[in-house]
Amino acid sequence: MEKPKMYKRKRIIILLVTLLVIFCGLQFMRPEITNPPITGDLQVPHEVQTIFKNSCYDCHSNETNLTWYDKIVPASWLVAQHIKDGRSGLNFSNWDQLSPADQKAKLWESVNQVTLGAMPLSSYTLAHPKAKLSPQDIKVLKDYIWNLRVNNMPQDTSKIKALKAQSDYFKKAEVQAEVPKAPNGIAYIADYKNWAVISTTQRVDNGTMRIIYGNDIAIKAIKNKQISPWPDGAILAKAAYDEIEDAEGNISQGAFKQVEFMIKDHNKYKTTNGWGFSRFKTPQLEPYGKNADFTIECMRCHQPMEKNDHVFTLPILQ
Repeated sequence: MEKPKMYKRKRIIILLVTLLVIFCGLQFMRPEITNPPITGDLQVPHEVQTIFKNSCYDCHSNETNLTWYDKIVPASWLVAQHIKDGRSGLNFSNWDQLSPADQKAKLWESVNQVTLGAMPLSSYTLAHPKAKLSPQDIKVLKDYIWNLRVNNMPQDTSKIKALKAQSDYFKKAEVQAEVPKAPNGIAYIADYKNWAVISTTQRVDNGTMRIIYGNDIAIKAIKNKQISPWPDGAILAKAAYDEIEDAEGNISQGAFKQVEFMIKDHNKYKTTNGWGFSRFKTPQLEPYGKNADFTIECMRCHQPMEKNDHVFTLPILQ
């Protein structure tokens, strides 16, 4: 009876030693994580920057501060990928490379992600509990973002001029035979203006209003309460315009800024949660994105709304 127990113990020891050797060997396959030079850091009040540095900078800046357990394989592989993805989407250390409008939009998006609980990643806060934001932290960020909102009144003259200039442009411009496709191959849909309006939203950070349209399949899905998930073939279009506010506080539609499309096809767009994304900016309808990877940015932005099939705005037609 003693020999089988001895052999079993021996096999366990051999297995543990083998696993230890493999584990030690993997440490020589550790990915290199570097901190490139900072070209221009985020310029915000001290209390706001402290929150960002504590909860965001490890993945979204060139000031990554690795703990000893972040450097252990296989955890370091996951950490390296998080940093790569984080910096590609938002890097506070290259803040000067963004236009003022893009800086404001990125801050707005960041605070939205934090408020919705999508950031910091739960896998990150599990290992770095100090990175979790408190309700007071979130309030500080929301108050700061709210104070960045555009005060429309002083700008209304310029917005009215922009609307007139755009109207004159459309009158003189020749009809475009074909709008270039988005980098991922999605074509501009000129007929969206004839679709039913399903909702409207505002962006107080940049003083724009958004009108959201749905094609026939989307409208049918809304009426039948079948939008969780949305059916294949449903298309949502979100057109953004300047907001023009008069002395009584009435808001009207200003110059066209851009239009975005979300096309549902769970097979074709499997890698982006079943949605195809595209965006066309300015009256010239210039496709957004240098290459097809721009959809990663769209997918990350919509990730917090996973329970709503990644759609932010619920239809008012319900």
